[in-house]
Amino acid sequence: MNNEQTVTTQRRIRTQEHFKSALIKLIKEKGYHSISVKDIVDAASYNRSTFYVHYQDKVELAEQLLTSMLQGLEEAVGKPYVHGQKVYTSKLNLPSFNIVTYIFEHRDFFELVQMVDTLPRLHTAFPQTILKIYKEQFVFETINNMPVNMDYFKHYTAYGFYGLILNWINSDFRSSQEEFIHEVIELTKTHMHSIKYVGQ
Repeated sequence: MNNEQTVTTQRRIRTQEHFKSALIKLIKEKGYHSISVKDIVDAASYNRSTFYVHYQDKVELAEQLLTSMLQGLEEAVGKPYVHGQKVYTSKLNLPSFNIVTYIFEHRDFFELVQMVDTLPRLHTAFPQTILKIYKEQFVFETINNMPVNMDYFKHYTAYGFYGLILNWINSDFRSSQEEFIHEVIELTKTHMHSIKYVGQ
């Protein structure tokens, strides 16, 4: 890729980020279904023709926003681990939960989960992504190797974690990241002996 292409790509990414930020802001102000393309271009300080270079309509913008954020969530999880690494829950620490850091760093987006008229599919896709991460990226070992239906166990832990995340978001992130992760680690120790990262 030459310099000119690099600049064009960077400009395209930057423009799309402006549209995504405008959509997030507008959803918080008036709800998703009330938003028009005109609202988005006005909020992002672009014109309609620029919008249509990138998206067919607001639905495509919304879908790209959701997909990119949840893919980022999946990628963030494995950052503290190396493939095949096994970590005993007694040794879990703040970096072990990079997923929490990612959510906090992108809280502007994840706050949308509090709303009823919000980004389409967010309420279902967010917890399903956590479950997908648990199913595809980790092997869990129960305390004393207690035999359990692991599919049920992963649903139980994924949706339990999602519930804690929701509570944290709904409290306007009242607990610090450190406090929140500490509480999650303490809860994890009650039913898990170790986790093994097997990657995406």
